[in-house]
Amino acid sequence: MTGYLIRRVGQAIIVVLGVTFLVFILSRMIPGGEARAALGARALPQAIRQFNRVNGFDLPIWDQFYQYLRNLVESFNLGYSYHYNQSVKALIDERLPKTLVLVGISTVFALVIAVPLGVLQVVRRNKPVDYTLTGFAFIGYSAPAFLIGQLLILYFAIDLRWFSVEAPQGATVGAILGDPRGLVLPVLTLSALTIAAFSRYMRSSMMEAMTQDYIRTARAKGARGARVLFRHALRNALIPIITLIGLSLPGIVGGALITETVFNFPGMGLLTTQAALNTDVPILLGTTFVAALATVAGSLIADILYAVVDPRVRYT
Repeated sequence: MTGYLIRRVGQAIIVVLGVTFLVFILSRMIPGGEARAALGARALPQAIRQFNRVNGFDLPIWDQFYQYLRNLVESFNLGYSYHYNQSVKALIDERLPKTLVLVGISTVFALVIAVPLGVLQVVRRNKPVDYTLTGFAFIGYSAPAFLIGQLLILYFAIDLRWFSVEAPQGATVGAILGDPRGLVLPVLTLSALTIAAFSRYMRSSMMEAMTQDYIRTARAKGARGARVLFRHALRNALIPIITLIGLSLPGIVGGALITETVFNFPGMGLLTTQAALNTDVPILLGTTFVAALATVAGSLIADILYAVVDPRVRYT
């Protein structure tokens, strides 16, 4: 297990470095680059050349990337945003906890809803309830997050006036949590895709578990109904769902970017969108680096959890 973890961590580092380098190269292809974003669209060529010389942007690309990595490793320096007049690290430190709150609440809510729905579909398989839930799952899986968010705003915020059009705008996590009505629509929007995916996986996993030998053995020993379903089948069917949480993290984070933009939620997603609109290269590099870390961490956690919850799994 130790050797496997060392290899996986090494692979994760390579992936993060590769993603960072790719985004770094692409950022240097933007017309004008950071100089144009910092000095404005009307900046004179002489001013741009001076800016590039002072900040080292006139060096070869490999030297620039080496300096970026060095600053990152030595002091977690992700650069400076001229648009916000703040360091990228300070901006991420402010926004990341809010996104983690949104993603965390949405994921827990999705699991609470999706697992029972998957079990219900197995209990009522090939019946109207199963077909209806499957249809809703396909709709939730295929509908883009921005469309779901807009529909929820139109109906629940504008027509019924039950919730706010805008997400909580607090400066701290406590302030965000202090406005639960404002969190409802963003959480529902971000949860829709996860509920659809997890419920389908849960249904398939339960269906497979119900055909296993240990289920037939339990029934042969006299176990019936709910005991077989929940004590034997459900425990084993949850194993793929646990690992799916880690593997689904990139999709959830990507959905958060769109959801935060729709509801003006002050998190990492909105920060990334605004950075793209303002050609704020340091922020784009920083948020991409954090997203890459979250992706490889989710995959690694999924592998570890799979071995923890299923003793039959052994990594070598």
